[in-house]
Amino acid sequence: MMALLPIGEFSMTDTTNPLYAKLLGETARIGWEELQPFFARGALLWVAGEVDLVAVALAVAEDDQPRVAAWLTGGHLVKLEETRAEDLLARRPPLWAVVVAPWVLVQERGEAPGLHR
Repeated sequence: MMALLPIGEFSMTDTTNPLYAKLLGETARIGWEELQPFFARGALLWVAGEVDLVAVALAVAEDDQPRVAAWLTGGHLVKLEETRAEDLLARRPPLWAVVVAPWVLVQERGEAPGLHR
C-alpha cells in the first residue's frame, strides 16, 4: 500500500520518466568524509527523510521551480548547515546522495531503504 506523499511528490507512475530512472541509477550510498568538500563549497542540499530523494533531484534537474519552492518553504529541502554537518561527522549515519550539478543532494536513511525515499 502506498503511503501519502508530501507536497509535490510523485506518484508511482511518474517514476517512468527516463531522467528519474537515470538519477535513480546515479544515487548511491556515501560517507560524510566524501561529502565534506562539497559542504565546504556550499554545494550540499539536505533532503528530508520523508521525501523521495530522486524525485527532488528530478525537480532540481528539470528546474521545476514551483515544486522546489514548495519543498524549500516546507523545510523538506535546505542547504546543509554547519550544525547538521557536525552531527553527521559525529554520528556517521548511512547517507545517500545524487549529483545534480552544481548541487549534491543528500539524505540520511536506514541501512535497508524501502522504496526510493
